[in-house]
Amino acid sequence: MQLEYDSFQPQFKTPFGAVPQQTPIQFTINVKTSDTIGQVTLCIVRDGQWDAEKDLPMTAKTPTGYQVSFTPTQAGLYFYYFQVSTSNETVFYGCIDGGYGGLGVQYARREQVQMYQLTTLAAVETLPKWYREGVAYQIFVDRFYNGNPDGHVNAPKPNSFIYGRASDRPMYVRGPGQDILRWDFFGGNLRGIEAKIPYLKKLGVTILYLTPIFQATSNHRYDTGDYLKIDPVLGDLADFDHLVSALHRAGMRVILDGVFNHVGVDSRYFNRSGHYDTVGAAQARTSPYYPWFTFINYPTEYDSWWGITDLPTVDKENKAYRDFIFGSDDSVIDYWTSRGVDGWRLDVADELPDDFIAGIRKALDRYPDKVLIGEVWEDASHKLAYGQRRHYLEGGGLQAVMNYPLRRLIIHVLTGTMSPADWWRDLMTLKENYPQTTFQFNFNNIGSHDTPRILTMLQEDMARLRLAVGMLLTLPGVPCLYYGDEAKMTGGKDPDNRAFYPWANADLAEIRVVEQWTHWRQNHAWLNTANFAPLYLADYGIGYVYWQDGQQVLVVINVTTMTHEITPAACKLSVVPESLATAIKQRLVGQTLSGNELRLIENFT
Repeated sequence: MQLEYDSFQPQFKTPFGAVPQQTPIQFTINVKTSDTIGQVTLCIVRDGQWDAEKDLPMTAKTPTGYQVSFTPTQAGLYFYYFQVSTSNETVFYGCIDGGYGGLGVQYARREQVQMYQLTTLAAVETLPKWYREGVAYQIFVDRFYNGNPDGHVNAPKPNSFIYGRASDRPMYVRGPGQDILRWDFFGGNLRGIEAKIPYLKKLGVTILYLTPIFQATSNHRYDTGDYLKIDPVLGDLADFDHLVSALHRAGMRVILDGVFNHVGVDSRYFNRSGHYDTVGAAQARTSPYYPWFTFINYPTEYDSWWGITDLPTVDKENKAYRDFIFGSDDSVIDYWTSRGVDGWRLDVADELPDDFIAGIRKALDRYPDKVLIGEVWEDASHKLAYGQRRHYLEGGGLQAVMNYPLRRLIIHVLTGTMSPADWWRDLMTLKENYPQTTFQFNFNNIGSHDTPRILTMLQEDMARLRLAVGMLLTLPGVPCLYYGDEAKMTGGKDPDNRAFYPWANADLAEIRVVEQWTHWRQNHAWLNTANFAPLYLADYGIGYVYWQDGQQVLVVINVTTMTHEITPAACKLSVVPESLATAIKQRLVGQTLSGNELRLIENFT
């Protein structure tokens, strides 16, 4: 028996990808056998309701084609496979192990079957135009620029050290238990960001994403000390307001990092060392903050993030804490958003309950044109965290996530650890699983404060770096550059990836390359809502095509170091519409791609 189904193709499943609830979906499977067919069935089950699987009999519409329609009635995930029974055997058909869409495989036994994913939405998101058409830039504030005329560091912290030179490599001074004894600072501040607005604007940046700026002990500030205070090392509230106003005057927007899963052990709320004038949870059970935390053995043992005792975890179900963050008129979200903040990125979004994220979103929605992004490292459409499926992308929660899966695909295909065919399949699977708005407007990156530098990941190969930058600026999503990547900064894992920006010796040629790509992207705003299809070229090339209203953009990349002449057989265009695929072949076949070449072709039909 031979079964054929391909979830990427409209002749087998329509409409493609994620759908709003109550949308009818037509499934078709081809069955070729010499046996007498007894029953062809679509077997579908709602996520978590594994004992309530539905068997939908399929009807023969052609000699080999069997069809059925299914309408998902609730938001969330559904999973499905096919079962075919003949006079001699029963065969199952599901996706390839790993949850990939597209062509599947036959299984002999039910317990072997891997099921396809169907994402169903409660609502379709609308994202603000400034975000959809933006180019973002992530700044680790302490490491960007010191805007004080004499270069002094604002309010140095006790028990810390300041580097002798901006070119020094960052490091931690650790104790015997690997705990950090001395935090290190370079002295970058909010005035420094404002001073570099002309540079950022020339670079083509329209959105700044700042790592946490609230008072904290560390240099990274993911250990919040006071959610309502600017860290004095970075400046003060007047500096912040001045920066926001300057950015807005320059036509730029700012996204803040919200760290709401945990706080610092020496925060106003926990206050283990008694630095704050409030009574913290670690000081007395009568503290108003005591119910925010879960103590195992008071006051020395408590829930903390990943067991890091410097970061006590907050009980996100606590009403007082919820009111403080988003539920009251003077909440943290309201306080900063009312001062002009344009969006928020939620740290460790997987550890925030869905209704907590929805509460932040509701508070944010009281202001026009704001955006809510989450930190998720995997395919966020089906993320399981702490045994719970996360529903933050199905409407009313996150509008986008940090697109680490795309970063992985870019790095792996450029370093030869992933074949072009696998790159294509993985990218199509993301396109299928995500809501269309998420795929189109995800917060793309090729590096961040949590990853080694992209140039280091690419073995300091400049040709590969330029390909990675080109892909970041031409693939679907909102591109976000990590500060200094345009200046050829290198660095391994934290803290090496957080060096000070090399203003004295930045690579001007590479900066110009990035400028050219950012301006090209901004001049092609139509790409953000255009049709998109990836393709690949045998075992050496990848590509993708956009089309809308008679306009096309085709990108093809030779990911090897060898020159290749493109043949008809090399062109793998299965998800490109037939007429467009024909035009692409006419344009490409017979052409030669040099090693590590990216070729961009516009309006080729």
